[in-house]
Amino acid sequence: MQVLPLAAAFALCPPGPRTTCVVDGDTFWLEGQKVRIADINAPETHGAACPAERALGERASRRLVALLNAGAFSLEIEGRAIDRYGRALRVVRREGRSLGAQLVSEGLAEPWRGRRSDWCAMFAASG
Repeated sequence: MQVLPLAAAFALCPPGPRTTCVVDGDTFWLEGQKVRIADINAPETHGAACPAERALGERASRRLVALLNAGAFSLEIEGRAIDRYGRALRVVRREGRSLGAQLVSEGLAEPWRGRRSDWCAMFAASG
């Protein structure tokens, strides 16, 4: 397990080169390194399959910006360190609590189950 106490100023990622910003509800850049939050899956914002997925993904992205900006956090390796896309896989914690679990508890993400879910099918089934 790697623990790095960090604090940075995050915003949503603009087009172009990225240094420290939030891509979506489960991916962000920190000082030029792309980080995938390892313990959750959030709805897509880029390439969303339906308007409801995009809307929830945008809410999750904005909430992740707020959570990351709320103070120092740690990035912990639990399992694989890098995914197949070259992103750093990390659990993001503040005072021992997973920020990913907080997004799940707020209905903005789901626990990571080894694959992405079909958000649009879930919305259709619940609506």
